[in-house]
Amino acid sequence: MEQSELLTGAAARDRVTSVTKKLPEVTLAFWIMKIAATTLGETAGDLFAQTLKLGYFLTTIVLFLMFVVTLAAQLGSRRYHPFFYWTVILSTSMAGTTMSDFMNRDASAKYLSGGATSLGWGPQGLGLGYPVGAAVLISILLVIFAVWKATGMTFQIREIVTFRGEALFWSAILVSNTLGTSMGDFLSDSSGLGYAGGALLVTGLLAVLVALMKVPVVPNVLLFWIAFVLTRPLGATAGDFLTKPVAKGGLNLGTVGSSAVLLAVLLGLMTYAQLRERRASA
Repeated sequence: MEQSELLTGAAARDRVTSVTKKLPEVTLAFWIMKIAATTLGETAGDLFAQTLKLGYFLTTIVLFLMFVVTLAAQLGSRRYHPFFYWTVILSTSMAGTTMSDFMNRDASAKYLSGGATSLGWGPQGLGLGYPVGAAVLISILLVIFAVWKATGMTFQIREIVTFRGEALFWSAILVSNTLGTSMGDFLSDSSGLGYAGGALLVTGLLAVLVALMKVPVVPNVLLFWIAFVLTRPLGATAGDFLTKPVAKGGLNLGTVGSSAVLLAVLLGLMTYAQLRERRASA
C-alpha cells in the first residue's frame, strides 16, 4: 500500500473518530458550565421540592424521569451536541439534589422551607443522615468505576465513543452529583462553616487539584473525577447561599429568582458552546 493511501486511511479514521466523539473537551469553559449547571440543579431541585411543595419523593421521581428523557436524547445523538450534553448534566444535578435530600433527611420540620408544615405526596425522607448517605453513594460510585475498569474502556471522557462507555459515564455522573449534594449539604448544614464557608472550602480544594495537575505522578483522570465530584458541593453551597434566608447566612434571593438567573446564564453558555462546536466542525 502506498504512503498516500496510508495517509488517506488515517485521515478517514480521524474523521470517523471526531464524528463519534460525543463528550466535550475539558477546558476552563467546561468547568464554568459545570458549576453553573450544578448551582442551578440545587436551586431548581429545591424550587420543585420545597417552594412548590411537591416533596422530595415525588420530585425525585419526576426529575429522574427527566434525566432518562434527556439521556435518551444524548445517547441517540451521533456527535457531541452541547445542548444535549449540558441538559443531561443539569437533569442529573436536579435529580441528585432531591435524591440526596430524600436519602439523608426525614420528615421533621427542620428541613422544611419557611412557612411550610408539610411537603408533597409520599414519604419525605429515609433519614440516613449525611455520613451514612455519603458512604452508600461512595460505595455505589466505586462499584461503577470497578465495572468500568473491568471493561477495559478509557476513563478519558473525550475518548468515550461507545454506547456502553457512555452509559457507564452517565451512571457515574448521576451518582457523583448526588454524592456532591450530600457533601455540600453537610458543609452548609452540619459542619458549622455555613454556606459561604463551605463554598470557600471547596474552592480551596479545587485550587489544590489545579496545582496537582503539575505533578507528573498524579493521574489527570483521577484529578478530573475528584474535581467533578467537588464542583457539585460547590454548586450546592453556592445555591443555598443564594436562596436561604439572611438569618441562616444566605442572601434570601429565593429559588425562583435564583433559578431564573442561573438558567439564563447556563443557556447563554450553552449557546456559546454550540457556536464554537459548529465553527470547529466547519
